[in-house]
Amino acid sequence: MAQLNRRELLKALAALGVAAHAAPLFASSAPNKRVGVALVGLGYYSRDLLAPALQLTQHCYLAGIVTGSPEKIPVWQKQYGLKDYNIYNYSNMYELANNPDIDVVYVVTPTGTHKKFTEIAANAGKHVWCEKPMAMNANECQAMIDVCKKNKVQLTIGYRMQHEPNTQRIMQFAKEKPYGKIQTIIAEAGYNSGNAGYSWRADPKLGGGAMYDMGVYPLNAARYTAGEEPIAVTAKMESTRELYKNVDETTEFELEFASGSRARCATSYARSMNLLRADCEKGWYELNPFQSYSGVQGKTSDGIQLAPSPANQQARQMDNDALAILNKSPLIVPGEEGMKDIVILEAIFKAAKEGKRITL
Repeated sequence: MAQLNRRELLKALAALGVAAHAAPLFASSAPNKRVGVALVGLGYYSRDLLAPALQLTQHCYLAGIVTGSPEKIPVWQKQYGLKDYNIYNYSNMYELANNPDIDVVYVVTPTGTHKKFTEIAANAGKHVWCEKPMAMNANECQAMIDVCKKNKVQLTIGYRMQHEPNTQRIMQFAKEKPYGKIQTIIAEAGYNSGNAGYSWRADPKLGGGAMYDMGVYPLNAARYTAGEEPIAVTAKMESTRELYKNVDETTEFELEFASGSRARCATSYARSMNLLRADCEKGWYELNPFQSYSGVQGKTSDGIQLAPSPANQQARQMDNDALAILNKSPLIVPGEEGMKDIVILEAIFKAAKEGKRITL
């Protein structure tokens, strides 16, 4: 009977997930208004993922851009019909304060610049969506939270996975515990970068290194899979290639939780990995892959298949965040959530440097 009840629970969650594929998480009670979004930084993620996703959203649209590369402007204007007065650079970005077309500034630049651009946007009276990781350290995170509160604008962090249906089921499992107490979590995210030339990912001042760049995926996943905050961490880091001599190429870390659960996590520029798994008293469940841009899927020990959602992850994330603005409703991933990861991330670096267990 216990097995039957567990299967019934998972089937019900799966049914809810299918319904969620077709619509944002929040039900909208907002007027027929769409939120105007300006993308700050026109690199790969903005160009190939966010801008196309904004064409699929129901509650927001691409209204403007902020870029330090003038040669990109005509390309974006031709493709998206952007008006001249909605084009900004990093020097005149503060003038957003005078532009009613733009409601949100989405910061999509290297981590080392997040605080600066968040402060400019918030002081201009614009809501801020900031890519992860939130900032370089906890002090920067707190400054970002404070400036947004001071200006009465929302600050949300771009953890798209927390908007993804199968990930939301994993988060629900942490509450319902259909397989009993969680004993061990495995969370791994990495890719083989090859021998590409220098980029910001090799610059520690900009947030380079595997832990800042990719490590927040397994770190955040371990936290939402456990459904609790870690109490201690151990870690080790290594770099084998000259390109990454100033940053971590691979980081392995373990989180301890008060319940007795442990999370073994890894991130790397040298190894391809994409797994989230929870082993429990009465079974297990996993997502594999767990943080890809599409095709997030998984299974459970008793045969439940967690099928991939057809929804665009970035569109779903931005629609949810737009509805939070329009409805003045709670954010799924507020700045405080982003800061929690950075506090732990700093402890991971300290644990690796000192070679000892760090309590949180």
